[in-house]
Amino acid sequence: MRNLIWAVILACATAVASKVVKRALHALLDHPENPLPASSLIINIGRGVVWVIGGSIILQSCFGINPNALVTALGVGGVALSLGLQDTLSNLIGGIQMTLMGVVRPGDNIEIGSETGVVTDMGLRHTTIITKLGETVIVPNSVISKTSLVQLPPAEQFKVPFCATGDASKLDEIAAEIAERAKAAAESVSPVTQDPKVFFSEITEYGFRGSIVMRVEDSAATERAADAVVRAIAPLTR
Repeated sequence: MRNLIWAVILACATAVASKVVKRALHALLDHPENPLPASSLIINIGRGVVWVIGGSIILQSCFGINPNALVTALGVGGVALSLGLQDTLSNLIGGIQMTLMGVVRPGDNIEIGSETGVVTDMGLRHTTIITKLGETVIVPNSVISKTSLVQLPPAEQFKVPFCATGDASKLDEIAAEIAERAKAAAESVSPVTQDPKVFFSEITEYGFRGSIVMRVEDSAATERAADAVVRAIAPLTR
């Protein structure tokens, strides 16, 4: 009974230590100078290490079981288990590689295969991304580590192409008015965090082809902001 009570006390202490480590890792990963991404993968690994240490202490001190001998005894079974969990281990290793190398971070706007969206979290098995339509896509870590990945501009940034007609000597005036109207239109949807930039790239039979690039605060509002910009600058492109 005494050993059982000590086992419960140590288990509670391990649970408290796990929560402390979780909060400490959250604070560390959210620090601006931290090179590692603030993903649940690192936090779950840290909590797992705490529970392994706590379980070893409980087995050794309360029940007299040597953890090293237990691991050795389960060696053959561990090989068989690892063969059955190949996909899980592949996803775990792929997630660790991407985390340590900084390939993908929460908040990145990526394109992986046919899916495009913003990374919200990287877990032990999969990475979660949110598309512009608000759909949640679950991508296994092993797929990301083996597939070509495209880092897209921030989700808050959008580009509106246009073709302006008029006097070629007044392109600067046209660009300034387009930028002014675009900013006013976008701000009616979401605050503008990067002023519009207007670029002319080509002369065609339809006029001067260009595009306007800007960034708003809310990534979920980029489609509505782009729609407002198109409606605002349409009269200036004819």
